[in-house]
Amino acid sequence: MKGLVSSWNEWDPLEDVVVGRIDNSYFPDWDRLLLNTIPEEALSDYQDIFASKGKPIPQELIERATSDLQTFIDILTREGINVWRPDGMDFGRGYSTPDWEVANGLSSANPRDVFLVVGDLIIECPMSDRGRYFEAFPFRTILKELFKGGARWISAPKPSLSDKLYYDLKGDTFPFSITEFEPTFDAADFLRFGNNIVGQLSHATNNFGVEWLQHILPEKVEISLIESLSKTTLHIDTTIMPLAEGKLLFNPEFVDPKRLPEFLQKWDLIEAPKPKSFFAQIGEYRVVSDWMSMNVLSLDGKRVVVEENQEDMIRVLRNHGFEPIPCPFESYYIFGGSFHCATLDLKRCAVK
Repeated sequence: MKGLVSSWNEWDPLEDVVVGRIDNSYFPDWDRLLLNTIPEEALSDYQDIFASKGKPIPQELIERATSDLQTFIDILTREGINVWRPDGMDFGRGYSTPDWEVANGLSSANPRDVFLVVGDLIIECPMSDRGRYFEAFPFRTILKELFKGGARWISAPKPSLSDKLYYDLKGDTFPFSITEFEPTFDAADFLRFGNNIVGQLSHATNNFGVEWLQHILPEKVEISLIESLSKTTLHIDTTIMPLAEGKLLFNPEFVDPKRLPEFLQKWDLIEAPKPKSFFAQIGEYRVVSDWMSMNVLSLDGKRVVVEENQEDMIRVLRNHGFEPIPCPFESYYIFGGSFHCATLDLKRCAVK
């Protein structure tokens, strides 16, 4: 059981991984953050979607996404990777604190948002979305087994998520939805490069959250922040994505490569191709950025799982020496993520 968790970067050979679940998923009841993170060209579609607030996502959409998810799991298993799955949870039940209440949660589709793994340490993140307050719970069976197997497991201070945390409107004083009232961050606003972690401020992550995280990490691990050029920035894995040691995929619309951290200036910087536009299949509504095309999963610094319809991305990866593994996954986008979001690395074996 010892050594079940050990993951320092995004590209060493993947041995164990958690993959999310989407059964019993719900539309969000609370959208203070989401409204500022939907791409501008999709806002009218989003308003129609949010008319379904508090309702379960239609079963036919869950079944379609479940089929793609199983294809992805089959690929991981075929490639020799051990897959862990969270427990089921009734996300239709509401909950409250002394400060607020919501009618329901969302899903357990994206464990990458909820947990940050650094070496053998698993950190439950203080997420700023009220609808995701208890999203760590379906993963508790996994966490307990990993803890008994030698992993360290901690939780950041549980935020109050009172109104003091949120701005009513974005503005020049602070460009995002959240204030510095208390530390909050999503794990998906950080990417691991060994002793370097690269992160960003966003509608989910504030400076207070970054400061808390830096204090809790081992002294040898240093956080560097990049500045996103996107007004709707939420999670860093559609802005940059390390694919292998020394090779970084970057989004030319979201980041200036000349302003990346100094250590990355020595890397091979691969410009991501313009993504093939898509529509998440809830009617014809789009709810995430087209740059979800960058949300790939590196299996070992060579093999990379990529959405099968992103032909230009597949070609670019091949031209840079990678072995793309195409997989259908657009139906999963309605749940807010793709391959990187839908997974949580537990063990990556360092290459000798």
